Amino acid sequence: MRIFDPHIHMTSRTTDDYERMAAAGVQALVEPAFWLGQPRTSVGSFTDYFDSLVGWEPYRASQFGIRHYATIALNPKEANDPRCREVLDVLPRYLEKDGVVAVGEVGYDSMTPAEDEVFAAQLALAVEHELPALVHTPHRDKARGTARTLAVVRESGLEPGRVAVDHLNEVTVAAVAESGCWMGFSIYPETKMTAERMVHILREYGLERMLVNSAADWGRSDPLLTRRTGEAMLAAGFSDDDVDRVLWRNPVEFYGQSKKLDFSTVDRAETHEGNSIRRGGE
Repeated sequence: MRIFDPHIHMTSRTTDDYERMAAAGVQALVEPAFWLGQPRTSVGSFTDYFDSLVGWEPYRASQFGIRHYATIALNPKEANDPRCREVLDVLPRYLEKDGVVAVGEVGYDSMTPAEDEVFAAQLALAVEHELPALVHTPHRDKARGTARTLAVVRESGLEPGRVAVDHLNEVTVAAVAESGCWMGFSIYPETKMTAERMVHILREYGLERMLVNSAADWGRSDPLLTRRTGEAMLAAGFSDDDVDRVLWRNPVEFYGQSKKLDFSTVDRAETHEGNSIRRGGE
């Protein structure tokens, strides 16, 4: 079982986690920029963090044979802090870096006017830099937040197929499926989604545009729950190819739109037509 975790915050994990993930079949991952658990008070604290996402973390991952990519953005929670607004001015230079495959996490925390403005501005950056966008839906009032998210995406001019709306559940998946955006699900031990609930959603909505991640942030979480979801799929009667599609080919297809993925060991025949993956020196 090969796994590409499309959303995992390795900054919050230990090196032992990388070792366990590699043993479990994780060969690649995307680490989105997110809130670090306490307020950041200057642009410099963001640039130091962004530098670690494009430098230190790829090195840590490479020690275990894992390809590390990142998404860069001003996260929704800190979009409300005026001290952080200047981060928008430094994002373009990071979005041009080779390992940055999307703008994210963007979206909503409390659905404030400030979040509206920053969300729209960063979707515009995704359009300008020809990158996909990874969108965070709020933990509170999720249905209304998801509806508002989809409205902003429609207004942005960014094609729905270049947007992944994450942290979905049984209440919000239908609207995102209908929108044409990609559907992201975070599998957690206690909150968000479980592997078993994810299997039910895959049965109902199919495998197309589905992204399953472990997120694995500062709270109680488990970076191996992507594999647990694959095992639950097999136990429920899905095929090995179905599991490979959800846990590998779907993330490759979505982030491949950045034209920055580099998997020299991936056979072109195993990817969807039109997916942009560089091999070797191509």
